[in-house]
Amino acid sequence: MSFRKIINDPVHGFITISDPLIFQLISHPWFQRLRRINQMAMSYLVYPGAVHSRLHHALGAYHLMHNALYELRTKEIEITQAEEQAAKIAILLHDIGHGPFSHALESLLAKDVEHETLSLMIMKTLNEEMDGKLSMAIEVFKNTYHKKFLHQLVSGQLDVDRMDYLTRDSFYTGVIEGMIGYDRIIKMITVHDGELMVEEKGIYTIEEFLVSRRLMYWQVYQHKTVLSAEMTLVKILERAKWLYLKNKLTVEEDNRLGKLLFKEIVHFEKSHLAMFCDLDDSDILFSIKNWRTHPDPVLSLLCNALLNRDLLKLRLQSEPISIEEFTEKKAALEKKLSISAEDSSFLLFIGEAENSLYDPNNEKINMLFKDGRVRDISQVDTPLIHQNLSRPVKKFYICFYQA
Repeated sequence: MSFRKIINDPVHGFITISDPLIFQLISHPWFQRLRRINQMAMSYLVYPGAVHSRLHHALGAYHLMHNALYELRTKEIEITQAEEQAAKIAILLHDIGHGPFSHALESLLAKDVEHETLSLMIMKTLNEEMDGKLSMAIEVFKNTYHKKFLHQLVSGQLDVDRMDYLTRDSFYTGVIEGMIGYDRIIKMITVHDGELMVEEKGIYTIEEFLVSRRLMYWQVYQHKTVLSAEMTLVKILERAKWLYLKNKLTVEEDNRLGKLLFKEIVHFEKSHLAMFCDLDDSDILFSIKNWRTHPDPVLSLLCNALLNRDLLKLRLQSEPISIEEFTEKKAALEKKLSISAEDSSFLLFIGEAENSLYDPNNEKINMLFKDGRVRDISQVDTPLIHQNLSRPVKKFYICFYQA
């Protein structure tokens, strides 16, 4: 009797799991933990519907990988059953290395270790548990497998990861500008000289895809209130660590968050994985709720600001924040709250956000024309692409507590 499980997804409809190994991975506690990690971190404070999880996204990307591989097979691209399984596993586990609140806390809980590196460490550990059955998936994930197009479907400028999160995030936020024709993109993909490409007739669909990415970035992912909330979250944990180092905040010995946040882990190793994979958003929120009554006025202020959505004010602008304005606001804040310059650094700070819509020096989106020519999408003769595609957009911000 063949194996078959069905999952009802609000974005893609029914997702079928027909591989016992893949179902075993989905059932693993480290994967199930993704249910408790919000896909969009603090975005729900602006878009109340944005409460979908990393697990939702992983399953959606898996579904689109299934569709993409099926489409390539119909175009007589050779993909073995083992390669199909490997590509599906690679995309299913591509985000398993995300910690609580995803990108917002990435550099705090595993210092100088990106989530892709953690995903790879987790995949290697699972591979040992499962007698080497994930070896090819790891090769695909690392881009060391000889069929490059499989990795490009997992991680590239036009991967199924982006196709799912743009569609899903648009669906849950209600921001229709992020809706893309992912089904048409999948119909237009092909393989030429071993690399993933898009057929000529898909040019305008790719253009729409790229424009949607930029609109979602500034309207949703870097919305000023979302950015304020996520920076407030970062400052809470930075302040807690600052207090711990001054012996003004205690941590239970068995506290996983405390060990990762407060202890100096010079090199994140395999031995830290189990502790990391036992953390999720609820651990952070539990600590914040406890710290809201902490005697330190800065920590309690930040915690209450986040929990009550009374956030730090944030202003985005195209020019750098002037030293004069920053100095003036800092002095006024210190005087009003009777705090030190060191304390005020947690309540007033500047930064910048940058988005490059498309970088042709990185992973290219190549268009395959009917006459056999291959051209990078940035070289295609359309006004929108020529004028705006590769030009990065940078904005500067000042974030501050306004009493």
